[in-house]
Amino acid sequence: MRILPALAAAIVIAAPAAAQTGKPAPILTAPEAKDAWTHAVPEVARVTHVDLNLDVDFAGKTLSGVATLDVLAAAGAKEIVLDVDDLDVISVTCPKGKPLPFAIGPRDKELGSALTVQLEGNKQILIRYKTRPGASALQWLAPELTAGKRKPYLFSQGQPINNRSWIPTQDSPGIRQTWSATLTVPAGFVAVMSGDRLDGEKGQAAPDGRRRFRFRMDKPVPPYLVAMAVGDLAFKATGKRSGVWTEPSMLDAAAHEVGDVEKMIDAAQALYGPYRWGRYDMLVLPPSFPYGGMENPTLTFLTPTIITGDRSNTDVVAHELAHSWSGNLVTNATWSDSWLNEGFTTYFENRIMEAVYGKERAAMYADLDWDGLQRDIRDAGGGDAATTRLHGDPGATFGQLDYFKGSTFLRTIEAAVGRAKWDAYLRAYFDRHAFQPQTTAGFLADLRANLIRGDKALEAKLELDRWAYRPGLPDNAVHVTSATLAAVDAKLAAFNAGGPASAVQPAGWATQQWLRFLNGLPRQQPPARLAELDGALGLSTSNNAYVRSAWAELAIANRYEPALPGIEEFVKRVGRGLLIYPIYKDLMAQGDWGKPIALRFYEGAKAGYHPNAAAGVAKIVGAE
Repeated sequence: MRILPALAAAIVIAAPAAAQTGKPAPILTAPEAKDAWTHAVPEVARVTHVDLNLDVDFAGKTLSGVATLDVLAAAGAKEIVLDVDDLDVISVTCPKGKPLPFAIGPRDKELGSALTVQLEGNKQILIRYKTRPGASALQWLAPELTAGKRKPYLFSQGQPINNRSWIPTQDSPGIRQTWSATLTVPAGFVAVMSGDRLDGEKGQAAPDGRRRFRFRMDKPVPPYLVAMAVGDLAFKATGKRSGVWTEPSMLDAAAHEVGDVEKMIDAAQALYGPYRWGRYDMLVLPPSFPYGGMENPTLTFLTPTIITGDRSNTDVVAHELAHSWSGNLVTNATWSDSWLNEGFTTYFENRIMEAVYGKERAAMYADLDWDGLQRDIRDAGGGDAATTRLHGDPGATFGQLDYFKGSTFLRTIEAAVGRAKWDAYLRAYFDRHAFQPQTTAGFLADLRANLIRGDKALEAKLELDRWAYRPGLPDNAVHVTSATLAAVDAKLAAFNAGGPASAVQPAGWATQQWLRFLNGLPRQQPPARLAELDGALGLSTSNNAYVRSAWAELAIANRYEPALPGIEEFVKRVGRGLLIYPIYKDLMAQGDWGKPIALRFYEGAKAGYHPNAAAGVAKIVGAE
C-alpha cells in the first residue's frame, strides 16, 4: 500500500527517547515489517494512546465501559482500522459526543474482525463496548479454582493477539501505544495491571460499595503487554523496587521463591543498561495460568508451578525480567520474528543466572536447552524442515525453537567475537532501539554496521543469514555442557544398565537434574521397572510439576495404567501448556488406548483451563 506522505514523515523517524519526548514510537515500513495478524493500516492512521474505563462484572463474566483512543492520521486519511474479536460495540463518538460511522467486518476465526471508524477529522475517538464471556484473553475462575476458594478471579493473557477480545485497538506488536486505565471492581477485590498504580494498594471508593483502581503506562508498549487481574490479592515486598502479589494463602511461599529478584535486577542492569520501567513486581496466579511467565511491564505474571521451595525454577523469573530489555524495550515488529523476543531473552536469562548463581548453574540450563533444541529439530522433521527457521510464517516455528535456536545463535556470536565486545554491542543495541519495533533484517543490518564493520572473515565465520533464514542448525553452533548434568548422566547410565532405582539417590536434585534423568530414560520400560522407579523416587507424588509432567510422558509411552489416576489429577490441577500439552500429545499418539483417555481427561479438566490452553488441548485431542 502507498504510504501517505504526511504520516510517513512522522512515523519513520527513529526515536530512541520516544517515551521521554512524548513522540510516538515509529512504525516500520519495510515489507518484512508488515504484520499479517492485524487488520490495521497504521501507515494511514494509527493509535498512539488508549484510555480504558471499565466495570468488572463477575456474575456476567464481562467487562463494559469506554475506550478512548488517540489517533495519529496522515493528511487526507478518512478512517482508522482497528482489531476486535467478539466485542459488542455499542457506539463510537468523537469527544463532543457526535456519533461516528463505523462498521465491523466479518469475523476470521484466527484474527477476529476489522472495526473501521470514520474519523471525520477527529484525533480522538470514544468506543463504548462490552466484552463477551468467551473472550479469548480473559479467564474467569470460579472460587473453587483458586487457592483461597472464597472468591472468583479474573486475569488476562494478551500474547500474541488476544487483547483484541477486550481492548478495541490496533493489536500488533509493531504499533506501540501508551495507555491508562480505570477498573471498577466489586467490594473486597483488588485490581492489578501492568502499569504504574495511581491509588495505592486499596484503590478508591466507588458507588455501590465497589472499589476503583487507576493505572498508567507512559512508555509506548506493544498492545499484547496490557494486562490485568482482579481477585483476592495481597502484596509482600521482596526489595526496594520489587514485590509479589498473589492470594494470601500463597504469599509467603511465593515471596520466598522469588527472593533473589533484586540480585537479578542488579545483574541485568550491570550487563545491558538501566531497568527503565520503575518497579518490578510479580503476580503469582492460580494454576490455570497457561504459561510459565508473562513479561507484562511492572508486573510479571508467574505460574505457581515454579514454587518448589528450593528456588530451582527461578530461571523463569530471570527470563521474564530479561524481557524488560528484549521484547518489552525492543520488540519484534511482527510475530514472524518472535525469536527477537524469545531467543534474545533466553540468552539474557542465562547471563543473569550466571551472574547470580555462578557459571555451572548457568551451564546446566544451557545444556538442557541444547537438549530441547535437538529434540525440537528432530520432532519438526529434521534439519530441513521449514519450521526450524527463525524467521518465517508467524507462529510456525516448531516447539521452542524461537527460544533455543535463537539463544544458541547469540551464544555463537559471543564465542566468535568475545564476551566483552559482544556485551558492549548488546548494551548499545538496546539503547539505539529502545521503545521501538525491530525485524530480523533490521537486527542483522545493525549487527553488520556496529559489530562486524566490514570484517569479511568474521562475516563468513558467523553465517548470519544461514542462522536467520535457513532451516536446521548451522555447524558452528556452540554447545555449553554442564558437569552437574554429567554426574546425572552417570547415574542414568547405571540405571539403564540394570542398576537399582534406589541407587539413583536424587536427594537435593534441582528441577534440571530431575529432567535430565527422566527425559534420558529409554521410552520403553517394563511395568516392574516403572513401578520400581515410582516407588524409589516418589514420582507420582512429587510436588514438582516439571517432574510430574516428565513422569507422565514416560508412563504414557509404556501404557502404564497405575500412573493414570495421578496424571488425571495433575492435568485437572495444572493449566500450563508447557506441562500439559506433551501429556495430551503422547496420549493421542497411543492410538486406541490413549485417545479415549485424552478426551476423558480434557472433558474433566477444560473448565479450569485458560481459553488459550483449552483451545490448544482441544486441537490436540480433536475436540475443537
